[in-house]
Amino acid sequence: MSALLEIETLEVDFAGRSGSATAAVRGASLAVERGETHCLVGESGCGKSVTALAIMNLLARSGRRRAQRLSFQGQDLLSLSDSGMAHLRGNAMAMIFQEPTTSLNPAYTVGSQMTEVLRRHKGASQRAATDRAADLLARVGITAPGLRLGQFPHQLSGGLRQRVMIAMALMCDPQLLIADEPTTALDVTVQAQILRLLAGLQRDLGLGLLLITHDLGIVARVATKVSVMYAGEVVESANTAELFANPKHPYTQGLLRCVPVPGKIRRDQPLGSIRGTVPRIAPGFEGCAFRERCDFADETCRHVIPRHSAGAAHEFLCRLPA
Repeated sequence: MSALLEIETLEVDFAGRSGSATAAVRGASLAVERGETHCLVGESGCGKSVTALAIMNLLARSGRRRAQRLSFQGQDLLSLSDSGMAHLRGNAMAMIFQEPTTSLNPAYTVGSQMTEVLRRHKGASQRAATDRAADLLARVGITAPGLRLGQFPHQLSGGLRQRVMIAMALMCDPQLLIADEPTTALDVTVQAQILRLLAGLQRDLGLGLLLITHDLGIVARVATKVSVMYAGEVVESANTAELFANPKHPYTQGLLRCVPVPGKIRRDQPLGSIRGTVPRIAPGFEGCAFRERCDFADETCRHVIPRHSAGAAHEFLCRLPA
């Protein structure tokens, strides 16, 4: 049986005003199975959010997407019309955006925005949609849901707005939920609450969850599988336990060295770091994009880099042997 979401060699380019272009995603491949949490991890600017927007066909006008395969429940997303894609969005597949303040319309109440989803996709009555919205607000831990439905987004805290976004994404019982750094700008306590909420909903509803983050602590707690992204490429992918125990790509190793481990790292011992920044990549770039920051790079890294298998479901992109 095919995966819920299948991405094979996805490419996304953005045309610049001066005629130059940026390759934001370069041959990325991953799959999300039904009932699993797949984390897409990497530092800011590596192409994680662009990948999510390409899946949902929400790229800016200057963006172009191509792929050998981009399918949801076996349906080719690249060949879908705009109306066909609009039918899927918010219905069978839904997305929680990074910043709930800008994702909710400030001119409409929470209730009007939530009920619109169900009425548009399922043809539900206003009463049925309102009841569904109130039930979901209660399920995501919002007290007095009837009162909240009549409020505007600015009357809610950041944590409550994010819970509203989660509830809105669940209005039509989607099969796939994409969460793009859902804990950004929230305090630590609220972050933990949101993560527990997502994990519980994913488990109870059997959702396929694609969770985008740069926090390896989150990955360790909730992920079934992990894809590590760098400069638009998935440089390593594995089951969570395997990735943390046996990282192969130098970038993955560098990320893990930056994570403080209680009981292993002394207070006076400096954390690891990765020098430099993610480079801007133009279309047609060859070789390893990490070579300027890698301690193991040599001249061969300027050419085509092979993909290795380090065991079942563990692959990495590097000239270093498995």
